[in-house]
Amino acid sequence: MEDGGRAHSAIVGWACTTLCLVSCAAAFSQGASSSACSDMMPRHLRVQLHSSNSNYVTVHTNMSFFFPGDKVPVTVRSTRDYMGFMLQARRVSNNEIAGTFIFLPPGSKLLNCFEDGDTVTHSDKSLKRNLSFVWKAPDQPIGDIKFFISIVQSYFVYWAKIESAVVAQGGQN
Repeated sequence: MEDGGRAHSAIVGWACTTLCLVSCAAAFSQGASSSACSDMMPRHLRVQLHSSNSNYVTVHTNMSFFFPGDKVPVTVRSTRDYMGFMLQARRVSNNEIAGTFIFLPPGSKLLNCFEDGDTVTHSDKSLKRNLSFVWKAPDQPIGDIKFFISIVQSYFVYWAKIESAVVAQGGQN
Protein backbone atom coordinates (compact mmCIF):
# COMPACT_ATOMS: atom_id res chain seq x y z
CA MET A 1 0.00 0.00 0.00
CA GLU A 2 2.79 2.39 0.88
CA ASP A 3 4.45 1.96 -2.55
CA GLY A 4 1.07 2.56 -4.22
CA GLY A 5 0.62 5.76 -2.21
CA ARG A 6 4.09 7.02 -3.20
CA ALA A 7 3.43 6.23 -6.85
CA HIS A 8 0.09 8.03 -6.69
CA SER A 9 1.73 11.07 -5.01
CA ALA A 10 4.50 11.10 -7.60
CA ILE A 11 2.00 10.99 -10.47
CA VAL A 12 -0.14 13.74 -8.91
CA GLY A 13 2.97 15.87 -8.31
CA TRP A 14 4.17 15.35 -11.88
CA ALA A 15 0.72 16.23 -13.26
CA CYS A 16 0.48 19.41 -11.18
CA THR A 17 3.97 20.52 -12.22
CA THR A 18 3.24 19.80 -15.89
CA LEU A 19 -0.06 21.68 -15.79
CA CYS A 20 1.61 24.65 -14.11
CA LEU A 21 4.37 24.79 -16.74
CA VAL A 22 1.91 24.39 -19.61
CA SER A 23 -0.36 27.13 -18.28
CA CYS A 24 2.61 29.49 -17.79
CA ALA A 25 3.89 28.81 -21.31
CA ALA A 26 0.44 29.21 -22.81
CA ALA A 27 -0.09 32.52 -21.02
CA PHE A 28 3.03 34.07 -22.57
CA SER A 29 2.53 32.55 -26.02
CA GLN A 30 -0.23 35.14 -26.46
CA GLY A 31 2.07 38.08 -25.65
CA ALA A 32 3.89 39.75 -22.81
CA SER A 33 2.04 40.45 -19.60
CA SER A 34 1.49 43.97 -18.31
CA SER A 35 3.77 43.07 -15.38
CA ALA A 36 6.67 43.46 -17.85
CA CYS A 37 5.75 47.04 -18.82
CA SER A 38 8.27 48.89 -16.67
CA ASP A 39 11.41 46.73 -17.02
CA MET A 40 10.56 44.82 -20.24
CA MET A 41 11.68 41.53 -18.65
CA PRO A 42 9.87 38.26 -19.44
CA ARG A 43 8.20 36.65 -16.48
CA HIS A 44 8.98 33.06 -17.53
CA LEU A 45 10.30 30.51 -15.08
CA ARG A 46 14.10 30.00 -15.13
CA VAL A 47 14.78 32.34 -18.05
CA GLN A 48 18.34 33.15 -19.03
CA LEU A 49 19.16 36.78 -19.81
CA HIS A 50 21.78 37.32 -22.50
CA SER A 51 23.88 40.45 -22.82
CA SER A 52 22.30 43.04 -25.10
CA ASN A 53 25.78 43.54 -26.59
CA SER A 54 25.82 40.03 -28.05
CA ASN A 55 22.35 39.97 -29.57
CA TYR A 56 21.41 39.28 -33.16
CA VAL A 57 18.57 41.81 -33.30
CA THR A 58 18.58 45.48 -34.30
CA VAL A 59 15.81 48.04 -33.93
CA HIS A 60 15.99 51.19 -36.01
CA THR A 61 14.14 53.82 -37.99
CA ASN A 62 15.14 55.68 -41.13
CA MET A 63 14.32 59.00 -39.42
CA SER A 64 16.89 60.84 -37.32
CA PHE A 65 14.32 63.33 -36.00
CA PHE A 66 10.55 63.73 -35.62
CA PHE A 67 8.04 66.44 -34.83
CA PRO A 68 5.01 66.16 -32.50
CA GLY A 69 2.29 64.11 -34.20
CA ASP A 70 4.68 62.54 -36.76
CA LYS A 71 4.41 58.91 -37.82
CA VAL A 72 7.75 57.13 -37.52
CA PRO A 73 8.47 53.76 -39.20
CA VAL A 74 10.28 51.31 -36.93
CA THR A 75 12.01 48.17 -38.21
CA VAL A 76 13.20 45.18 -36.21
CA ARG A 77 15.74 43.00 -38.03
CA SER A 78 17.10 39.68 -36.87
CA THR A 79 19.55 37.10 -38.16
CA ARG A 80 17.71 34.34 -36.25
CA ASP A 81 14.11 33.41 -35.56
CA TYR A 82 12.51 34.35 -32.25
CA MET A 83 9.11 33.67 -30.70
CA GLY A 84 8.21 36.68 -28.59
CA PHE A 85 8.91 40.36 -28.21
CA MET A 86 7.93 43.60 -26.51
CA LEU A 87 8.53 46.98 -28.23
CA GLN A 88 8.28 50.47 -26.72
CA ALA A 89 9.37 54.04 -27.42
CA ARG A 90 10.84 55.79 -24.37
CA ARG A 91 11.85 59.36 -23.64
CA VAL A 92 15.62 59.77 -23.35
CA SER A 93 15.19 62.36 -20.56
CA ASN A 94 13.30 60.19 -18.06
CA ASN A 95 12.83 56.70 -19.62
CA GLU A 96 9.02 57.07 -19.68
CA ILE A 97 7.06 55.23 -22.36
CA ALA A 98 5.84 57.66 -25.03
CA GLY A 99 3.57 57.70 -28.07
CA THR A 100 1.43 54.97 -29.58
CA PHE A 101 1.86 52.32 -32.23
CA ILE A 102 -0.58 52.65 -35.14
CA PHE A 103 0.63 49.94 -37.54
CA LEU A 104 1.46 46.38 -36.45
CA PRO A 105 2.57 43.36 -38.47
CA PRO A 106 0.72 40.02 -38.29
CA GLY A 107 1.53 38.03 -35.16
CA SER A 108 1.57 41.12 -32.93
CA LYS A 109 -0.89 43.12 -30.83
CA LEU A 110 -1.08 46.28 -28.74
CA LEU A 111 -0.48 46.19 -25.01
CA ASN A 112 -1.61 49.13 -22.91
CA CYS A 113 1.10 49.72 -20.32
CA PHE A 114 0.47 53.34 -19.31
CA GLU A 115 -1.81 54.54 -22.11
CA ASP A 116 -3.65 52.94 -25.00
CA GLY A 117 -1.36 51.39 -27.61
CA ASP A 118 1.97 52.49 -26.12
CA THR A 119 3.52 49.00 -26.33
CA VAL A 120 3.51 46.17 -28.89
CA THR A 121 3.94 42.48 -28.08
CA HIS A 122 3.58 39.18 -29.92
CA SER A 123 0.11 37.66 -30.27
CA ASP A 124 1.21 34.11 -31.01
CA LYS A 125 4.32 31.95 -30.72
CA SER A 126 4.98 31.68 -34.45
CA LEU A 127 8.60 32.30 -35.39
CA LYS A 128 9.44 35.89 -36.27
CA ARG A 129 12.47 37.49 -37.86
CA ASN A 130 11.93 40.90 -39.51
CA LEU A 131 9.05 43.14 -38.43
CA SER A 132 7.87 46.64 -39.36
CA PHE A 133 5.80 49.00 -37.22
CA VAL A 134 4.64 52.61 -37.29
CA TRP A 135 4.86 54.70 -34.13
CA LYS A 136 2.96 57.97 -33.71
CA ALA A 137 4.53 60.72 -31.65
CA PRO A 138 2.28 62.51 -29.17
CA ASP A 139 0.84 65.83 -30.36
CA GLN A 140 2.72 67.68 -27.61
CA PRO A 141 6.54 67.90 -27.40
CA ILE A 142 8.18 65.02 -25.52
CA GLY A 143 11.89 65.39 -26.30
CA ASP A 144 14.21 62.83 -27.85
CA ILE A 145 13.27 59.15 -27.84
CA LYS A 146 14.74 55.70 -28.29
CA PHE A 147 12.97 52.50 -29.25
CA PHE A 148 13.53 49.47 -27.03
CA ILE A 149 12.77 45.84 -27.76
CA SER A 150 13.02 42.71 -25.65
CA ILE A 151 13.26 39.48 -27.63
CA VAL A 152 12.39 35.97 -26.45
CA GLN A 153 14.16 33.39 -28.57
CA SER A 154 12.70 30.47 -26.64
CA TYR A 155 10.99 29.95 -23.32
CA PHE A 156 14.39 29.97 -21.61
CA VAL A 157 16.51 32.48 -23.62
CA TYR A 158 15.93 36.21 -24.06
CA TRP A 159 17.55 39.60 -24.63
CA ALA A 160 16.12 42.62 -22.79
CA LYS A 161 15.89 46.27 -23.80
CA ILE A 162 17.88 46.26 -27.03
CA GLU A 163 17.88 49.93 -27.98
CA SER A 164 17.80 51.97 -31.16
CA ALA A 165 19.80 55.10 -31.82
CA VAL A 166 18.34 58.32 -30.45
CA VAL A 167 15.60 59.86 -32.59
CA ALA A 168 15.69 63.59 -31.87
CA GLN A 169 12.60 65.73 -31.58
CA GLY A 170 12.83 68.42 -34.23
CA GLY A 171 12.23 72.07 -33.52
CA GLN A 172 13.78 72.03 -30.03
CA ASN A 173 16.02 74.90 -28.94
